[in-house]
Amino acid sequence: MKSSVVIKSNRSGMTVILDPQLPFEQLLQDVAAKFRESARFWGSVQMTLTFAGRELSPEEEYSLVNVIMGNSDIEILCLLDQDLERTRKCEKALNEKLMEISAAGGQFYRGTLKSGESLEAETSVVVIGNVEKGARVVSKGHIVVIGDLFGSVAAGISGNSEAIVAAMEMAPSALKIADFEAHCSEKGKRLAKGPVVVSVEDEKICIRSMRKGLFG
Repeated sequence: MKSSVVIKSNRSGMTVILDPQLPFEQLLQDVAAKFRESARFWGSVQMTLTFAGRELSPEEEYSLVNVIMGNSDIEILCLLDQDLERTRKCEKALNEKLMEISAAGGQFYRGTLKSGESLEAETSVVVIGNVEKGARVVSKGHIVVIGDLFGSVAAGISGNSEAIVAAMEMAPSALKIADFEAHCSEKGKRLAKGPVVVSVEDEKICIRSMRKGLFG
């Protein structure tokens, strides 16, 4: 009997092939059962996800991602699209949105900051790349790294304790928000597994893993 849900692993993550005819609510139940059964096999991992076999709305994709993560220890980092034209349009829309946000008071830096390099911003800054050990980012607003953060960062340097620091992976050599400093390991130990956001709460540094809340 043909399975309504087939899971195939690939170099970057997994592809979930879905029955194109099955009612969506029944499909959700089948996906939940499939990932409960295979949870021990996959273990606690982070990976990308591609859906194949049927057209899905954004709402359906969101529901499927939540079902997968709710019935396993898999953390979905991002969804990959097999439709190259749709991917191109999404990238174009994203770039336009980034420009819009930047014009409204933010700054974007594309590329990896290497040891010895520094970036200083009068506004919030988004680094689309990595901040390597020995590199430095300083901002009067938020600092968001769409990549790995291993260098030093100082956000809210004008005294803005509401600023945050976020990164996909975080093991900074130094981290400061306004007048508050985090205790960072010199051995490169990550503050938490996966995407992390650091903020100031109750007059102290608070470190939170974004994990399953990421898609919220």
